Amino acid sequence: MCGICGFSGQPDERLIKKMTDTLEHRGPDDEGFYVGDGINLGMRRLSIIDLTGGRQPISNEDKTVWVVFNGEIFNYLELKDDLEKKGHIFSTKSDTETIVHLYEEYGLDFPVRLNGMFAIAIWDCRLGKLILVRDQIGIKPLYYFFGGGNFIFGSEIKAILAHPGYKKEIEIESLHHYLSLKHTPAPKTMFKGIFSLVPGELISISNNKIKKEKYWDFEYKENNEIEEKEAAQKIIKLLSDSVRLRMRSDVTVGAYLSGGLDSSLVLALMSECTKKPINTFCLGYEEKFENKLDDLNAAREISKLYKTCHHEYIMSWKEIPEGIDDVIGAFDEPFAAVTSTFFISRLIKKYVKVALSGDGGDELFGSYLSHRLASPLESFQASGFDEAALKDIGLSLNDEKILRRFKKMKPWQWRSQLSVFSEMEKKVFYSKKFKTRIRGFDTGKLWRGYFAAGTSRDALNKVLEAEFKGVFPDQVLSYSDKLSMAHSIELRPPFLDTRLVEFAATIPGSLKIKRGSVKYVLKQAAQGYLPAHIINRPKEGFILPLNYWLFKNMRGFVEEALLSKRLKAHGLFDPNIVKRLLGCYYSSSQPAFSSEEFTRMSNKIWELVVFQRWWEKYFL
Repeated sequence: MCGICGFSGQPDERLIKKMTDTLEHRGPDDEGFYVGDGINLGMRRLSIIDLTGGRQPISNEDKTVWVVFNGEIFNYLELKDDLEKKGHIFSTKSDTETIVHLYEEYGLDFPVRLNGMFAIAIWDCRLGKLILVRDQIGIKPLYYFFGGGNFIFGSEIKAILAHPGYKKEIEIESLHHYLSLKHTPAPKTMFKGIFSLVPGELISISNNKIKKEKYWDFEYKENNEIEEKEAAQKIIKLLSDSVRLRMRSDVTVGAYLSGGLDSSLVLALMSECTKKPINTFCLGYEEKFENKLDDLNAAREISKLYKTCHHEYIMSWKEIPEGIDDVIGAFDEPFAAVTSTFFISRLIKKYVKVALSGDGGDELFGSYLSHRLASPLESFQASGFDEAALKDIGLSLNDEKILRRFKKMKPWQWRSQLSVFSEMEKKVFYSKKFKTRIRGFDTGKLWRGYFAAGTSRDALNKVLEAEFKGVFPDQVLSYSDKLSMAHSIELRPPFLDTRLVEFAATIPGSLKIKRGSVKYVLKQAAQGYLPAHIINRPKEGFILPLNYWLFKNMRGFVEEALLSKRLKAHGLFDPNIVKRLLGCYYSSSQPAFSSEEFTRMSNKIWELVVFQRWWEKYFL
């Protein structure tokens, strides 16, 4: 894993070396640097642009401004050309140096001009100011701690943990939210006092004071006059240019290819940018799951269509218990959502250092259960549905049961009901002693805040906006980046170009899900690039068959992880209630693996297992 770290306080080059050593990257560059006034900057670099000349930190001409950063600036050539016309002199060919001169030219307004994914640290010697910036969408993480006379920061939490100025302690509120969301919601982390910058945020530190500001945000302002064809054409234009920029690299670029619409369309547009065969990668499983076989076959068909060098990673359930500690170590926090990226990246690293993905397509254009329910629920609340109406919009009678359950709820209320643990369930699982420490915490209030901050006017976009700005960076982007970088793979998502994100926010929900067809307008955009049966095929997504494995293969591992004596070591959960959950879970001889009830129970168990392994890794 590559990344940045540093601190302001008592200078100690040995300490910054220790902090950079915690950024577990196997690449060639490993630097710690003291730039004066108690500022230490460190870097482990995954070299993608200017392999030999881009070593960090990089300064301006008179060495008064220094920068380290993690990520890529995709429009750096255009920015460099403009800055050179303004008189700036470049000493390297790297995208990193663009940041230095852009800051010199525009001050704190510089980040909005960047098209990329980045966590940036700038030290301005002239002003005695440290500046931290996270990219607009939140693709790259950036953490900090301020206390005891030290300001410590890093693109991984482990860099902060390595500093003797920080003493580890669990953030109780984060644990409460984790049990509902599968992840820790920013700006807090699972470590008390360690915070995350949120997407599009800049903080500056000088005179022992911190100032925060949002340098970028966007609104959902639906253009109800836009025609379907016009929207589809604009999507392709923006996505195509995003792919072109993300193909910039001094090393070979590959592609994730899951067999679904999003990754297949990205590959199709990549093929327009190069004549060389593209390395593509797909994940499969030893068990013959029908839907997963369909994904593999679809990926093979697209690979053949675009003449790629196709590779498949066939995974065994045994890799979950064997790899869980490494996965947790990549996050430094308990994380119980998708972890597929970690395992397929074992294969990818053998062939390429950079890979494009389809991440963001579902979140921008609508695909998940919460998206499919949004507009029908609004209509159902107004007038109800008969069976014919349900079929017309692609819903089943089972969906009607969900609609009836949510009929009297506001959007934030029913969306919070899709959580793993409800508020009542969490209180049941907590130990008597711990219950007194979580009073006032409510994940429902978190969802209410996400929706209250929304700008959208239609039902679907209200949900898309709340999720995109609320949970998407901390969950989907977190696992995509951290689990790929754990294998020194840089994952680039073309759907998350800010220009495309802003345009998608103007498309009304009626074009995103139409007559039950999810991502409808994106499917129209893909016409001519992909076969119709690929565009319209149902796809489960990049999700491990964890429900099946937990029940069929991993019982011993689960029960060992959640032994009462292990739970009593921290005293957060009631061991008897956990034991009862396990007994109920494993009591059935043949459960309905795809049912909502069984899935929620599996998720509960997995969250507890992951938390327990995390706690033992970091606190024992």
